[in-house]
Amino acid sequence: MALSQDRKKALRTIGHKLNPIVIVAGNGLSENVLIEIDRALEDHELIKIKYSVGDRDLKNELIKQTEKSTRSTLIQSIGNVGLFYRAAKEPDPKKSNLAQRY
Repeated sequence: MALSQDRKKALRTIGHKLNPIVIVAGNGLSENVLIEIDRALEDHELIKIKYSVGDRDLKNELIKQTEKSTRSTLIQSIGNVGLFYRAAKEPDPKKSNLAQRY
């Protein structure tokens, strides 16, 4: 999903206030973790994921796998936290991190 630089900047601004909603640790991207990430993206559209894996190369690989497996877009990665976006099929304004800000 290609996003304009202005759109990414707006999403980063919103994401700044968010806390990580999913933590990927030693077991990596298990099926249950991917299901939880998929559910969170459908509910919130913009989420932070924390990667507690220690190795930078492994973290980068997990971020790429997360993008591919969830069909989301990495907006920003700082330290061990990645900010991901995927538009919801039917956004719920009560749950979406975007609905109240746009």
